[in-house]
Amino acid sequence: METNMLDKLIVVGDRVLIKPKTQANQSKGGLFLPPGYKEKEEIQSGYVVKAGPGYPIPMPSDGFEEPWKKKEELVNYIPLQARTGDLAIFLKKGAVEVHFHNEKYFIVPQHSILLLERDELESE
Repeated sequence: METNMLDKLIVVGDRVLIKPKTQANQSKGGLFLPPGYKEKEEIQSGYVVKAGPGYPIPMPSDGFEEPWKKKEELVNYIPLQARTGDLAIFLKKGAVEVHFHNEKYFIVPQHSILLLERDELESE
């Protein structure tokens, strides 16, 4: 899928857009599984396509407000751990399935993600 189509999507808050990993229709022992078997499992895996800005927190106030100034709603965010390209294992119960341009995706809140696998280690 063209990335410019996904650029139109804005993920809100603490949510992550995940493209499900294609599942094999054969078990490790060689048995062929019926269609929809993997979809019924409670745990799903997929790749993070986009992540929201994080958990919103209000800006600290210094207690002094000037009545003639226009009030601006400034919001900071606590960033999410998930990043684009991560492999995520998540609870399907907390996810919402959506279809965008004939592709299946899940919108998953961060608290439903159990594990992230990242190819490169963070340099600190």
